[in-house]
Amino acid sequence: RRLRHLEQAPCYNRMGVSGLGVVLAAYGVASVVAFAAYGLDKRRARRGGRRIPEATLHGLEAVGGWPGALVAGRVFRHKTLKRGFRVVRGLIVVAHVAAWGFWLATR
Repeated sequence: RRLRHLEQAPCYNRMGVSGLGVVLAAYGVASVVAFAAYGLDKRRARRGGRRIPEATLHGLEAVGGWPGALVAGRVFRHKTLKRGFRVVRGLIVVAHVAAWGFWLATR
């Protein structure tokens, strides 16, 4: 039995979850993975272990994990002083927000 209010959600259609729902789920998964990667990298940094390359962290942000990366940066206090890293992460966030804005404006 379907809930009436669910049928009115933008990520739902009569067949089930739409493409938007899949995209939002992918953002969620990528965010969890990015959060975990930041935590692991911070742990390795403290212990002097092998680090996760910055390009990998940025790649996780670029595929949709930027929300998790932003939260992880605050929680773990990681990559907060490296200006170059923050600039690239900021550009990735701006690109995603702009893409969502464009998509919403053209619907």
